[in-house]
Amino acid sequence: MSLKSFGITVVGLLLSLFLISFAVAYPPTQQPQAQEKLPDQSFMKIVIDKPFSETMQQDMQQKDELLQRQQSLMQQRYDLGDKPSQTMMSAGRKAVQDGVRVRLPQGVTWEQLSQMSPAEIKDKNLFPYGFRPLPHADHKTGGQVFPKQQIDAMQKLEQRDLSRFDIDFDLPDHLTPEFPPPIFLSNRPDLGDVSQGKVLSIKNYYELFNGILTPVQLEGMRVLLTPFPQQQFNQTEDRKVKEPSLGVTCLDCHVNGHTNAAFHLNPDTRPQAARFRLDTVSLRGMFNQQIHGSKRSLRSVEDFTEFEQRTAYFDGDHVTAAKKGVHLPNRSDTVSMMAQMQNMFDFPPAPKLDAFGKLDPTQATELELQGQELFFGKARCAECHPAPFYLDNKMHDLHLERFYKPEMISDQYNIADGPIKTFTLRGIKDSPPYHHDGRLLTLADTVEFYNLVLKLNLTPQEKESLVAFMKCL
Repeated sequence: MSLKSFGITVVGLLLSLFLISFAVAYPPTQQPQAQEKLPDQSFMKIVIDKPFSETMQQDMQQKDELLQRQQSLMQQRYDLGDKPSQTMMSAGRKAVQDGVRVRLPQGVTWEQLSQMSPAEIKDKNLFPYGFRPLPHADHKTGGQVFPKQQIDAMQKLEQRDLSRFDIDFDLPDHLTPEFPPPIFLSNRPDLGDVSQGKVLSIKNYYELFNGILTPVQLEGMRVLLTPFPQQQFNQTEDRKVKEPSLGVTCLDCHVNGHTNAAFHLNPDTRPQAARFRLDTVSLRGMFNQQIHGSKRSLRSVEDFTEFEQRTAYFDGDHVTAAKKGVHLPNRSDTVSMMAQMQNMFDFPPAPKLDAFGKLDPTQATELELQGQELFFGKARCAECHPAPFYLDNKMHDLHLERFYKPEMISDQYNIADGPIKTFTLRGIKDSPPYHHDGRLLTLADTVEFYNLVLKLNLTPQEKESLVAFMKCL
């Protein structure tokens, strides 16, 4: 064999091995799409090689296609219907949604699925797609996407536009938190909801809180309501808003110190395709939380606040932040004041709970008491969510890779989640959707998910009682 022939043979063999490994890493998708090798870049693109007008025109042309793709995905995975329960959220403005919304694979029941081993579920590809990572509506771009209610409120209050020209919010209103959410303060529990039914803004916070908050807390609130540049909301050529923008505020997502279900991508993972969608978490009860961020495990709210402000909001990219308008808050005053205000947001009242966070038997129903017994027993919920605040300040890995093979779906390579921090369950009825990426639309979905993943073997009656108990928290 000649040296040239030998070289061609070696190259051919290496190419074949590459293609085989590529096929193993990227099996066929639920929604077919061209497979691409994951790029190995940690950094966002810094220099934009085309004018903004061209980028906007191209994005707007693709918008309908992206929206249709995302709606198709959501319809395939979930029942998105409006099925209100008799339980209202804390301000009484919206009913908690009932029922399991995740769609099962055809011909399989929850009971059958719960009897299968993880290996069997994985081998037969029966793990419900609604239990797998939920892609961003435009995963290649990512960034913050706000619900229409928040967009309309800020437009009316501040004439500030939070809408994007490339994508829209993808969940119906009835599957999101009540709007506006009530505000409960740990320093004035006697006042109850202090929001007066309003959305907090730089235009009204002083009127609402003068005489209730200290000057330090008021200053912290002012900064939390001040817009700063973010990856998609700024002045640069790769922004996703028509007009140059001052940016967004902390409370645009954490509206009234709670959440409006705005979503974005987690900052901790690279490359872009492997990042996961991040549902906005509530700031209620921040005073009792010792770690922050779904994966970062930042050890104080001051650390978290400073990190977010320095890295162009949520992308963990200080290089791009420097270009788009980095905010470098002073740790000794600005950051500490913001943290002090965040630590004032309290949980909503839970009239059926005693001082130890357990049900008062004279107030609770038999179904709720059964749910509590399961929560602290057979269902094993309390191992990660102990009373009275229903979190353990640790990170846990559910090892979902036992149940499904990674796939590229809607530009997301849905690898397993890995370790994720425990989030508090106090006031949980106010915070749909659930899980760190919002893949679980209702509390019933959440119970069904953990029943399958942790192999709990709960009966239908037990699942119902667990949901009833969590509505009391």
